[in-house]
Amino acid sequence: MDDISKLMTEQVNDRSKDIETQSIREILRYMNDENRKITDAIEQCIPEIEKVTAGVVQAFEKGGRLIYLGAGTSGRLGVLDASECPPT
Repeated sequence: MDDISKLMTEQVNDRSKDIETQSIREILRYMNDENRKITDAIEQCIPEIEKVTAGVVQAFEKGGRLIYLGAGTSGRLGVLDASECPPT
């Protein structure tokens, strides 16, 4: 995708437009509601996640590797996740 401004992650969330005017409790409820959307989305993708995970396990068993790409926070999270792959 050439124009990342079209991605959902780059859109304004109308619910957080005036977040600075909300109470701490309202902000916490908002954050919890948004986090719940993540787990619901993951639930929909479990079959695909299972296939990818099985493929990674199979590659490791054959001496293969998993390559992460990322910069900034996503890069650091990749390093953290990669360190957990062999023991788990």
